[in-house]
Amino acid sequence: MSEEPGVARGMPSSHHDGSERARDLATELAELARSLQNQPDGDAVLAGFVHAALDLIPGADEGSVSVVLGRTNIGSRAPSGNLPERIDALQMETKEGPCLEAAYEHRTVRVPDMSTERRWPLFAQRATEAGAHGMLSIQLWVEGDDLGALNLYSHEANAFTDESENIGLLVASHAAVAFAGAEKNRQLNEAVDSRDVIGQAKGILMERHKITGQQAFMVLSFASQRTNTKLFEIANDLVNSGELPAR
Repeated sequence: MSEEPGVARGMPSSHHDGSERARDLATELAELARSLQNQPDGDAVLAGFVHAALDLIPGADEGSVSVVLGRTNIGSRAPSGNLPERIDALQMETKEGPCLEAAYEHRTVRVPDMSTERRWPLFAQRATEAGAHGMLSIQLWVEGDDLGALNLYSHEANAFTDESENIGLLVASHAAVAFAGAEKNRQLNEAVDSRDVIGQAKGILMERHKITGQQAFMVLSFASQRTNTKLFEIANDLVNSGELPAR
């Protein structure tokens, strides 16, 4: 069953002992929320989120947001360096790792010492060789078979603690909400742009062939079906080139 995107879904990992250390994060989280809401798009939100995570979460040396499409295709967004990109590539190559398990199983996965990790032997060996000696993955969103997870990496073993998880879940909650808002704005802007372009294309056809708006839309729809091309792309090509696709 799909879960509503935009809400951090993370739960404590199996290494969490249930205790919390008191720490006043109100100011930091409030500033994070304001800064993320002011970002122009989803990519900027994720980049600001990763930067804040490295500043606020104990033990985090590197980070990224891993986006998994269709439960198998893993990619890095807003990586802090080469290490996150390499580890995401390893998870895709081996079809195993904390990101996938965090997303679909435990929602939060902590790897204290990658060199002694037995849940994903092939991935753990190669990740250790790449320089990731500790890892913390927190689920951000799930939408159908697509998901996002915050992946944090430490250069030293046993760097992540219960405090790391507690703060990570708080930071992730703010980021997930901000990202969902940015994505809704992006989709709205794309819909408006698409409507405008289609309207311009209809106007060109109406003026050129002296036809009605409905007839112009039918011409665009026919061209879309005939060429197996999205209607927006047909309209955009007409607006930019003045011509419909050739037969």
